[in-house]
Amino acid sequence: QVQLVESGGGLVQAGGSLRLSCAASGHTFSDYNMAWFRQAPGKEREFVAASDKNNVTAHYADSLKGRFTIARDNAKNTVDLQMRGLRPDDTAIYWCAASSSYRSSAYYHRQIEYDSWGQGTQVTVSS
Repeated sequence: QVQLVESGGGLVQAGGSLRLSCAASGHTFSDYNMAWFRQAPGKEREFVAASDKNNVTAHYADSLKGRFTIARDNAKNTVDLQMRGLRPDDTAIYWCAASSSYRSSAYYHRQIEYDSWGQGTQVTVSS
């Protein structure tokens, strides 16, 4: 399995921006579809964004389109999540995850499709 380490979390005021980064190691990064998930206090973990292994297609949770951007760099073995217009309800732990293969191309949002996870990074948005 590929090893993943997130960074870039922290405290930010509402309306601000934050960029999370996920560094991968241990396997060929371009062999993996990559995604970000998050879990807010008291809620279940949810899909945020995904990028296919060829860096051609990106998917986003409908509620986050336009504010969040996923960007992977296969040369640097990183996948970033640029977050803008942050709101208090974006407060969560954010994880990056890697999938060697989706059982269906439509399953990019399903956590079970991902076999490697980072340790998570906390994002707190103050009002």
